[in-house]
Amino acid sequence: MKELNTTEYKLVIAHIYVICSYIFALFISIIIGFIFRFLHPLILVLIADLAGTIVIYIIGMIAKNSSFYDPYWSVAPIIIASFYIFFPYSSNVELIRKIIIFILISVWSVRLTFNWIRQWKGLKHEDWRYSDLRIKYGKNFWFFNLIGVHLMPTFVVYLGTISLYPALSLGAKSFGVIDIIATAITLIAIVIETLADQQLHNFRKTRENPQQIITRGLWAFSRHPNYFGEILFWWGLFIFALSANLGYFWAITGPFAITLLFNVLSIPLMEERNLNTKPEYARYKERVSKLILWFPRK
Repeated sequence: MKELNTTEYKLVIAHIYVICSYIFALFISIIIGFIFRFLHPLILVLIADLAGTIVIYIIGMIAKNSSFYDPYWSVAPIIIASFYIFFPYSSNVELIRKIIIFILISVWSVRLTFNWIRQWKGLKHEDWRYSDLRIKYGKNFWFFNLIGVHLMPTFVVYLGTISLYPALSLGAKSFGVIDIIATAITLIAIVIETLADQQLHNFRKTRENPQQIITRGLWAFSRHPNYFGEILFWWGLFIFALSANLGYFWAITGPFAITLLFNVLSIPLMEERNLNTKPEYARYKERVSKLILWFPRK
């Protein structure tokens, strides 16, 4: 058996640290959920979700690494989905819809979490966005970190998971054409995001210098195909909600908020960094669609 070197050993310990942190956060969320079990499920999930986020925030502050929060985006939805599936009043919900949604969310969750794991280099590795914010806000970083980095994304993802409540706990309607459309959209979204992330991963391993930009594969048709796949995934879940219970049409606030988050915050931040660090990016930006996969301009 191959022995781990010092770097590999530290990375393993770091991942164990993160896993234990999330187990503890889940434990606290369950306790909070039990205390507030008399509330409406949507309110109960929100409170428990925020409690888990605060636990990860505190651990991240102790470790001086806000990247501890990054897996939360992909981990929380599968836990929320599990709660709705086993919710006492969900026994009359169409079983095939439950199974398909859970499989899709599980595949999405595992893949996205794996993508973070293979990029994270350990306790001393913090995403550049957080490092920049830490310098920008100085002593006030703790507040921006809590609100902007942790609680705001948690709330946005929570809005996205509202679609799961009618789809997994209330929807007694038979599995139909709209569900098939939702399945196709969600599956296509996962495939797009998977291909985009893998293409980017392969490119980063083989590029000659960090100033190079990826222009192959899906990245020839969109500057942010991974974000496009992520956004499309949440719209797919919303269509499941519509099929299950039209009364929850207002759950559109979820995919709308996620679309807004990427277009107003994530993409502009990434674009600014790329324009400042990659000389070829300005020309690439002129030719290639920002988000939706489309033919490049000549």
